[in-house]
Amino acid sequence: MRTYAPRGQTPVLRVRLTRAPLSVSGGVTPPGKLLLLVEEGRALRRPDVVRFLRPLLAHLPGKLLVIWAGAAIHRGQPVKDCLAAGAAHRLRLEILPGYAPDLNPLDQGVWQHLKHVELANVCCTDLRHLRRELQGAVGRLRHKPHILRGCIRHAGYEL
Repeated sequence: MRTYAPRGQTPVLRVRLTRAPLSVSGGVTPPGKLLLLVEEGRALRRPDVVRFLRPLLAHLPGKLLVIWAGAAIHRGQPVKDCLAAGAAHRLRLEILPGYAPDLNPLDQGVWQHLKHVELANVCCTDLRHLRRELQGAVGRLRHKPHILRGCIRHAGYEL
């Protein structure tokens, strides 16, 4: 293995650590479109789930099936209010069992590809830098719909 550090001296990367997160909520459509909501500096909250769902309803025609993890933010009052306000006639929500993460194409496919392929060996200096790198990685992945469709098929869903 080669490194730029002098022989016998382990290279050390010094980075400022922060507890501020870069939170991402996403979805993938059967044709291979990747949809994301990125929030910098705070964790996603229940109203953010509705903020993610509304553009889906506005831009994707027909009935929508949303398959997602059973996180508490997915079951919150803002989602229930959104459904009661009329979204329920187009939106069907299915919650994955907590013991089956392999059924989630986003977790087991898309995020793994982003982390281990598109963002492999990326070392960011701060959240802004991470967000820029994530945007570039997502942009590259959006040009590879066959990978996104493969993530769906790998999770066991028919296209």
